[in-house]
Amino acid sequence: MGQRALSVWIKVIICLIAVCGLVVYFVVIPSYGHELVVKYPEYAGAYQPWITFIWLTAIPAYIVLFLVWMTAENIGRDKSFSRVNAKYLKWIALLAAIDSVFFFVGNVVFAAIGISHPGVVLASLIVVFFGIAVSVISAAVSHLIMKAAKLQEENELTI
Repeated sequence: MGQRALSVWIKVIICLIAVCGLVVYFVVIPSYGHELVVKYPEYAGAYQPWITFIWLTAIPAYIVLFLVWMTAENIGRDKSFSRVNAKYLKWIALLAAIDSVFFFVGNVVFAAIGISHPGVVLASLIVVFFGIAVSVISAAVSHLIMKAAKLQEENELTI
């Protein structure tokens, strides 16, 4: 698979993830929340804070998708090992870590003020784990791409 084909595939996958994310954030989660409110009316006051909180977690996720799109653009231009891609991956690592911490702290705060359940906090640890894993992997790949970019720059200067 060539650079251009890889770039196109990455962009198609990003578009599919973005659409699936929109469906999950704006259809699945709100309808599930409505079902919970119908089943347990005592949680009606928790619906809006939870929906707002969940929607806030989407912001870094969609920024990450934009950064991956920009990385795919560079791959298509045969600039896979560039300082810019390393920078994008560093931002992805930071955003994934921030979103994971925000998600965990939000769950703990909601449990502390009584609009969540301890089981939800425990289940959220799975999401936090995956977010931190993405952060660590992105940071490691960023480091490797930066090293490759430096080697490539040195190689281009050699006659």
